[in-house]
Amino acid sequence: MTDIEPIRQVLVTGGAGYVGAVLVPKLLGKGYRVKVLDLYIYGEHVLDAVKDNPNLEQIKGDIRDRALLEKVMHGCDAVIHLACISNDPSFELDPALGRSINYDAFLDLVDVSKKSDVHRFIYASTSSVYGIKEKENVTEDLPLEPLTDYSKYKALCEEVLLREREPGFVTLILRSATVCGYSPRLRLDLTVNILTNHAVNNRKITVFGGQQMRPNIHIEDVTDLYVKALEWPDEAIDGKVFNAGYENYRIIEIAEMVRSVVGKDVEVVTTPTDDNRSYHISSEKIKRELGFVPQHTIEDAVRDLVDAFQAGKIRNPMTDIRYYNIKTMQRSGKSFSEGG
Repeated sequence: MTDIEPIRQVLVTGGAGYVGAVLVPKLLGKGYRVKVLDLYIYGEHVLDAVKDNPNLEQIKGDIRDRALLEKVMHGCDAVIHLACISNDPSFELDPALGRSINYDAFLDLVDVSKKSDVHRFIYASTSSVYGIKEKENVTEDLPLEPLTDYSKYKALCEEVLLREREPGFVTLILRSATVCGYSPRLRLDLTVNILTNHAVNNRKITVFGGQQMRPNIHIEDVTDLYVKALEWPDEAIDGKVFNAGYENYRIIEIAEMVRSVVGKDVEVVTTPTDDNRSYHISSEKIKRELGFVPQHTIEDAVRDLVDAFQAGKIRNPMTDIRYYNIKTMQRSGKSFSEGG
């Protein structure tokens, strides 16, 4: 493959998920033609704001369907792969299903991408692939020691992608921190979002433990990062792995940030926990090599969520299962793929 054409058409797997719902409108705004492949488990309304855009094609389907992948991939220059069963509890609910979507389907997706002359493949990995490290700054060159099946298969997919990389098939792996902030396909089962929901609607935050470290990244920043990942020159990103996060804070510190935004009347209660998983990552490499620095803070994410609550955009936040991945999986009783 020589004289590579510029990227014009992008396939976003899991494009109707938490991250995809913010990313897809940005890609359309940049002039890309976008195909979204998703099972739309959380509702077919997620991309309604852009559904009439002539450059958007929404395909309701399963990433495990190779024949569908071959059909959808036609004409695509790049893939942003977000689709997966997200987070440890959702994966553990049905490990066989999790493996089939998060790993087995990945093998076909990469193979079909290469055979369809996709030029750039961007993989949404996770900072949890490192496991628990004692080092203060966890950098990309440290060994991966995933603690759960979810993070184990993320790490295995990284291996597959790096092995399949070749001239003309540019690969980029982004190990993002936990995403926070408002999305039209909102998740209220992520640290900052959970704490904000309880602060706003219960005026009380219960922190389990509190000393565990959690790196976060604002949803606006992580989606900007995926847009930039289509723009950087091949030589800057090919075969590279980057962490992408913001400051690392203890959960109790995040709770105090939430209280500072929501109101001093919010009560913060700590209770013991046996879940002492603590993650902290360094994002110096992506800053040094690509100049990427997050522009939004955890407090910004909290403010965005508070504004959405006040505007009536988040209805029945405590009871609507669509905000909670594991509850939706339990209710649906069927397989699905979902990004973010």
